Amino acid sequence: MKFEAIRQEVVGEIGEAISLISGNEVEGLIDEIEKADKVFFIGVGRVLLSLKSVAKRLAHLGIKTVIVGEITEPAITDKDLLIVGSGSGESAIPLIIAEKAKKYNARVVHIGSNPDSSMKKFTDLFVRIPVTTKLDTQDAIKSIQPMTSLFEQSLLILGDIVALMMVRNKSIDIHSLWEYHANLE
Repeated sequence: MKFEAIRQEVVGEIGEAISLISGNEVEGLIDEIEKADKVFFIGVGRVLLSLKSVAKRLAHLGIKTVIVGEITEPAITDKDLLIVGSGSGESAIPLIIAEKAKKYNARVVHIGSNPDSSMKKFTDLFVRIPVTTKLDTQDAIKSIQPMTSLFEQSLLILGDIVALMMVRNKSIDIHSLWEYHANLE
């Protein structure tokens, strides 16, 4: 296969997935982020890699972000938010962490594909990326890509869209954000 043909298919899938995310859900996510003292992130595998990128970008906006499991992780409180990335909503570690966060009265946002997952009972807000995950739900976008690539890509793009929305909502000078960029590189 030629690069151009595959590129068109992949970019088309991402565009379709992003276009089907609810604006109201995204605005709710931004509201939750802005209300929180700290924003914690949990996921596994490539989903966690996408979430780490989202956390880093939000840190550039001055948001206190924490990756669950990092050595410097502080305690979660009722003033904090846990963002769970799990397409299926059935991954064991995110489920356990979400349940524990609720015991400390933290808010929980689940970004996933399956609205009727086990994660539902721990979730205050669900943001749906309607793509096929390890559970092949009927109303989800089918992907030509391996495994859950489309979910992971869409999650990363969604995070960058959220960051840009926050920049514009707060009229932040985008060039001033470099002060938050790592400088020990």
